[in-house]
Amino acid sequence: MEREILLTGIGGQSVQLAALVLARAAVHQGREVMLLGTYGGTMRGGNTDSTLVVADAPIVSPPIVSRAWSALAMHHAFWEPLRRKLRPGAIVALNATLFEGDVDRQAHRVFDVPATAIATELGSPLSASLVLASAYAALTGLLTIESLIAGMHESVPSYRTQHLAANERALRAGFECVPGNVAPAFPDEGMAA
Repeated sequence: MEREILLTGIGGQSVQLAALVLARAAVHQGREVMLLGTYGGTMRGGNTDSTLVVADAPIVSPPIVSRAWSALAMHHAFWEPLRRKLRPGAIVALNATLFEGDVDRQAHRVFDVPATAIATELGSPLSASLVLASAYAALTGLLTIESLIAGMHESVPSYRTQHLAANERALRAGFECVPGNVAPAFPDEGMAA
């Protein structure tokens, strides 16, 4: 079984880091993973998207998907192209602090997570993408908090180690701010703890 995860936001929101953390956490849990990050020509303020495919068997095609099981949206600015790729009943985790776009709450299972507000309360607004990614992991039961933390430690470059503690707090806060396993990614398995 494969699960497609689309991530979107604006440059500077650490969308690519969040995708990499999810990917490495999934590898820690023995999953097969493919990741493709794309972003516009500007570092801050432009579009930034990632496509992540997580599976329980080898993945045979690259992570370029026309239909997706789920999405995480840090901001509404570049939401529309990803929205069109969502399957009916898709899981959608929104950064409720900033997201102002339209989401069909009848067609999709939408979870509002105040990711930027939580990260700001923790003193690290730049870790909002990790709050949202961790909340998504908890909602879907896809990943454990331990694998997320391990994935984050592997993803943060050596010149940014001063952010490790704040990032770990963000991951824990995101994981704890939502109910666990309410939208199971792999329904035949037990909840990620």
